[in-house]
Amino acid sequence: MNLDDLTRTSGEWLRGTGPESDIVMCSRIRLARNLNDFPFINRASRLERTEIESVVKSSLPHLDDDLRFLDVNNLSKLDCLFLKERQLISGELANADGPRGVAFSPHENVSIMVNEEDHLRIQVMLSGLSLQEVWERINRLDDQLEERMAYAFSSTLGYLTACPTNVGTGIRVGVMLHLPALVQTKQIDKVFRALQKINLAVRGLYGEGTQAFGDFYQISNQQTLGKSEQELIRNISEVVPQIIEYERKARQQLVSEKRQHLHDQVSRAYGVLKTAHTISSEETMHLLSSVRMGINLGLIDDLAIPTVNELFIHTQPAHLQKIQGSPLVVDERNVARASYLRSRLSNGRAPAEE
Repeated sequence: MNLDDLTRTSGEWLRGTGPESDIVMCSRIRLARNLNDFPFINRASRLERTEIESVVKSSLPHLDDDLRFLDVNNLSKLDCLFLKERQLISGELANADGPRGVAFSPHENVSIMVNEEDHLRIQVMLSGLSLQEVWERINRLDDQLEERMAYAFSSTLGYLTACPTNVGTGIRVGVMLHLPALVQTKQIDKVFRALQKINLAVRGLYGEGTQAFGDFYQISNQQTLGKSEQELIRNISEVVPQIIEYERKARQQLVSEKRQHLHDQVSRAYGVLKTAHTISSEETMHLLSSVRMGINLGLIDDLAIPTVNELFIHTQPAHLQKIQGSPLVVDERNVARASYLRSRLSNGRAPAEE
């Protein structure tokens, strides 16, 4: 597989469709699973990890999903970062060593990490607020895998995992939300405190330990033991619409109280992205966030949400270097990023007039 080919595409989860897709970038469910005949990863030998990888690879042709397998151990650091930026692997898998891999679908909405913290990390991501559809798909995939390999399972505890917080269902249910108005109106901390009180975790764009660049936040459950999959899905499904409502109200507050300021902010962001000759990743994410909100509020009429969603990913460091075809230091990336943005946005017209 040539990873360079992926620079000309984007994952289906970025297509900008589905319920509430103006605020909900995507819905994701991840399952942690371990094989009964092998020790957990932190105790597994190199040979055992290789055998785990072989067992998983032999199961792939029997699945409904057409999954391509990549041996991550043989990839460069740049390629590992590239896959992380596309949400196909975690930072832990990217930075680990030894036998490990990932299998993913052509549309990048299904991926299976092998030999991460657990033997298997199964993930399904779809655009918009579509948790039930995601669950149906990942549950079917999980059943098909379990038909071909014996999972580590306890009749008392449920699925056994390396981290105690995942024991039980082994499920992590999450949505990625774009919340720029709550950030601008300084209401975001209040929302976070409310989520923490009901045991929901808030993470950045790339999961645990990452910052919320571009005003993107992942909301997910923290524990799995003692609750069924449907209970955890229902909990997230009931909470997220409330956050969406808060964000919508905050956007309307900005429109009604600070329309000229908001229009100027969006116009300036769009203008900088179209004309800058050097720009950092962090500034790009910040400006794209304003532009994305501006599109959804009708302040920009010549740019599509899927394009903006794609730019969030394609302007990341590894993507830029893959697109350029050579390693780039920070200053060179900033210049290449600006050039790429000018090229992608060159046909745009001015934001919609008042």
